[in-house]
Amino acid sequence: MAKKQKYYVVWQGKKPGIYSDWDECKEQVVGVQGAQYKGFDSMAEAEAAIKLPYSSVVRVESGERRVENGKPSALVIDENGMTAVKPGTANPPVLDALAVDAACSGNPGVMEYQGIYIPTRTRVFHYRAEKGTNNIGEFLAIVHGLSYLKKHRLNQIIYSDSVNAISWVRQKVCKSKLPEDASTAELWDYIHRAEQWLRTNNYTTEIRKWDTDRWGEIPADFGRK
Repeated sequence: MAKKQKYYVVWQGKKPGIYSDWDECKEQVVGVQGAQYKGFDSMAEAEAAIKLPYSSVVRVESGERRVENGKPSALVIDENGMTAVKPGTANPPVLDALAVDAACSGNPGVMEYQGIYIPTRTRVFHYRAEKGTNNIGEFLAIVHGLSYLKKHRLNQIIYSDSVNAISWVRQKVCKSKLPEDASTAELWDYIHRAEQWLRTNNYTTEIRKWDTDRWGEIPADFGRK
């Protein structure tokens, strides 16, 4: 049986447009931060979709494969490899958003954080420190996200699963008790620059708490729990 023809819309990539070949589409989006694309079964659907905002199209519920490796999740991966909301989910998260999370091996220990664009699961930034805490990582991830969205003039929200980090960002200060010494000097310099950014920059980005109980692990989770 011949493979069914599909048409791919690229909203954000090297060259936005409609492509009738997956390899051509992939060339436009692979390696592009925040790439936005989706496949359709007909040219008519693709032509209609490209006239709409990407955020209104990716909510199409098409697919049942879970995202979170067997864990309960409100998100699924559709047949085009895109993140979608599981059918029937009440009060679902916004998909056109940036998710941030941190992980730490020990407390303190090696710490890292990342920002993930939810629809494509594209990592848009990542940072690693040899000594830090999870709360510090969560705080820095949000600030990094705010800076990234402002720099690129992107009107998206940020999801974090850390109540403490969201509170610290709103207070414009990292309230960690991690000692400032030779082993943490570089990290604390980074923290102070993040605090300074919060004090000297205005932003309209909305920061929302990721509802882990209803939606499963945040898409930026490192999967080490």
